[in-house]
Amino acid sequence: MNDLLNLAIEAHGGLKNWNAYRALEAEMSITGGIWHVKQKPDIFRHVVVAMDTQAQRVEMRPFTAPDRHSSFTPGRMAIGSSDGSVLESRNDPRSSFAGHSVQTPWDDLHAAYFCSYALWTYLSTPFLYTYPGVVTEELSPWQEDGEQWRRLKVTFPESIETHSREQVSYFGPDGLLRRHDYTVDIMGGATGANYASNYQDFDGIMVPTTRRVYAYDADGHKIDEPLLVAIDIAAVSFHQDPMV
Repeated sequence: MNDLLNLAIEAHGGLKNWNAYRALEAEMSITGGIWHVKQKPDIFRHVVVAMDTQAQRVEMRPFTAPDRHSSFTPGRMAIGSSDGSVLESRNDPRSSFAGHSVQTPWDDLHAAYFCSYALWTYLSTPFLYTYPGVVTEELSPWQEDGEQWRRLKVTFPESIETHSREQVSYFGPDGLLRRHDYTVDIMGGATGANYASNYQDFDGIMVPTTRRVYAYDADGHKIDEPLLVAIDIAAVSFHQDPMV
């Protein structure tokens, strides 16, 4: 583990703490301009997200109706009902985005897939960067918001479903994540600068309860308008037992 990653891990609660948990639940509201473009403006306005902290498994409820939920695992996306029946499903959901641009409308399974893998990445950062196959490298520092942020380039293996193979995380002097950059492969390579703030301690893990996502230009500077995605987290709880 390099020096920057070690600093970040400790600042966010430490790897020992993180590895003691197998699941988390988070209450949140997800809004922003991208959902209007995708013709799904309120689909994630009030949701509870449950996820495995060690493997890519995410459930969101309610989803499109009070008695429905979405279920994501690598290679499969499904929508189920409270009686246990599967209402819709899609194997290899990533392939269904072939040819998509930012403007391409989404169906419910598209939206659930994007949100599921994205939230798993966000809520696992920076601990995710220690997982098998993930490679990290410190880059030159970055000046923003009156601070010098240290930058960590992260390269993900094919086994992890995420925005793009290469991403960059920016950490403040306190070691906490300030910004997370990526391109979104399933939206034709659209850029995302994801700003994390308003940290709270939940069960010993520091979690940013506010995230704001903007595009960035060729020089890496944030484009202030429009606000693409807004994530506001109300509560998070961690659990030692795996998801049921």
